[in-house]
Amino acid sequence: GTGFLHTTEPEQELTGSWGHGPRSTLVRAKTMAPPPPPLAASTPLLHGEFGSYPARGPRFALTLTSQALHIQRLRPKPEARPRGGLVPLAEVSGCCTLRSRSPSDSAAYFCIYTYPRGRRGSRRRTTRTFRTDGAATYEENRAEAQRWATALTCLLRGLPLPGDGEITPDLLPRPPRLLLLVNPFGGRGLAWQWCKNYVLPMISEAGLSFNLIQTERQNHARELVQGLSLSEWDGIVTVSGDGLLHEVLNGLLDRPDWEEAVKMPVGILPCGSGNALAGAVNQRGGFEPALGLELLLNCSLLLCRGGGHPLDLLSVTLASGSRCFSFLSVAWGFVSDVDIQSERFRALGSARFTLGTVLGLATLHTYRGRLSYLPATVEPASPTPAHSLPRAKSELTLTPDPAPPMAHSPLHRSVSDLPLPLPQPALASPGSPEPLPILSLNGGGPELAGDWGGAGDVPLSPDPLLSSPPGSPKAGLHSPVAEGAPVIPPSSGLPTPTPDAQVAASTCGLPDHLLPPLGTPLPPDWVTLEGDFVLLLAISPSHLGADLVAAPHARFDDGLVHLCWVRSGISRAALLRLFLAMERGSQFSLGCPQLGYAAARAFRLEPLTPRGVLTVDGEQVEYGPLQAQMHPGLGTLLTGPPGCPGREP
Repeated sequence: GTGFLHTTEPEQELTGSWGHGPRSTLVRAKTMAPPPPPLAASTPLLHGEFGSYPARGPRFALTLTSQALHIQRLRPKPEARPRGGLVPLAEVSGCCTLRSRSPSDSAAYFCIYTYPRGRRGSRRRTTRTFRTDGAATYEENRAEAQRWATALTCLLRGLPLPGDGEITPDLLPRPPRLLLLVNPFGGRGLAWQWCKNYVLPMISEAGLSFNLIQTERQNHARELVQGLSLSEWDGIVTVSGDGLLHEVLNGLLDRPDWEEAVKMPVGILPCGSGNALAGAVNQRGGFEPALGLELLLNCSLLLCRGGGHPLDLLSVTLASGSRCFSFLSVAWGFVSDVDIQSERFRALGSARFTLGTVLGLATLHTYRGRLSYLPATVEPASPTPAHSLPRAKSELTLTPDPAPPMAHSPLHRSVSDLPLPLPQPALASPGSPEPLPILSLNGGGPELAGDWGGAGDVPLSPDPLLSSPPGSPKAGLHSPVAEGAPVIPPSSGLPTPTPDAQVAASTCGLPDHLLPPLGTPLPPDWVTLEGDFVLLLAISPSHLGADLVAAPHARFDDGLVHLCWVRSGISRAALLRLFLAMERGSQFSLGCPQLGYAAARAFRLEPLTPRGVLTVDGEQVEYGPLQAQMHPGLGTLLTGPPGCPGREP
């Protein structure tokens, strides 16, 4: 149940968009040379004529640009209105080269894996296979097919193409190595099925190497990453909800080498009931808002592209003095009540929050408390005062405007020696006797024979010349943890999750230089509000849920904690309107007088009500005063390339 990873030569200097690289390169985020200027979207990079598979099909002219593959039918006759003639790279997971199993066939084959949106908006996997037959010998045709596969892979991964036109597989780095952590209980128990049926095939099509571990209990992931040899990995990806990533980040920060460990790129593939960070990644990638399987496929496509982005982390100190790190939110009042009370409806998946919200509205509580914060010196993205919101001397309430999309170059690049990965072994599902088909970048032979071959067609097989050269080290099982660690353990006998378990404390030595000790007076440049609140939310990214945009202008690396609160006196109907408007991120334009907002660098919350619920990243923590400071760009998030918001590829 694990991917096979490849033995490589010693790491070279990083030049790609994927990966973590050697320890000495962890600080390259600030020192990396700027990338070459982007090519115009319409500039042709490659152009050529191809046949079909099977061979008696039509012929095509293919043109590759930096944004899309253009397909035009030449024979039997050009189409007046070509269907499927434009394949945006945002819909491509990967590609491969194939050869016929017939010795007399001198053609090579170039196959791309795509996930276009259908008429009903859902994505469906499609393979397009083209016959490279312009030369007399197989070797020449194979070189041309490899040229196209290499160019497309470079574009997908953000690797530069040479200006002299010499495009060979030597340009490609070794396959990025990912550690996948799957919570088998996530998303009503669908996480493992979705991982097996969608995630593993897609990342294999992209040529990513992986090992997969199922978590068995709360804080299992935290313990695993504390013992990892991080130099062996290019990223850690959680296949679950937000809670598993919280464990991973805190585990990295608990290590003695936390300053380097926290730069390990982390990714999230949403298979839980709460998928807030994935919603923000999806929006940054330029996709329309999505839920469930659609959100998973979108985020998987972005992960296949690679590319790290700085991620702000919030250091939260609790009343007992223990500390944890948050990538998402600190909540008190209505939001945390719904989050924890809805745990008993976890079998409903994301619908548990809807039901919890309805029940929470029926029993609306208010909480007396004191909120103090250090205002941000630079206000976020042109905020403008809300005309209908009152201003108090101690309270500046802003209506944030959505920020324009920011284009950021990838931070972490990697180079190694293997041009294309070796075929991976069949993966077997726990509790399921039938193995999965072979998954590999250039291993689509059996599948293509089934998808495309009619009676009498010679099936295609992986190009054997793309494997390791003679004498090279063999691919071996890449062991991520100490001996005996369960790699895809049987699903039977796993303990049931304990949702009421406390968040473990962090031992990280990172100082919170903006925070005086909890319980001591605050500096004079802090702002303090006291009163009765329905809810208070301190959020880092834009999304509170996959379809809830709490801070529409927020970015992963803006260095700000976005404080949102609702004071008492709001009606149930008005509160419901706020949450409905949050689906579009338009709640600040409603003119609700009880809604407040401030951008801060640090804050302190002192509940004055004896009972209540506090959550950090959706997990319940001890109740009492807490304070927090934002640490800009402390982590690295695998986001894929930025898209054009509002324009679906």
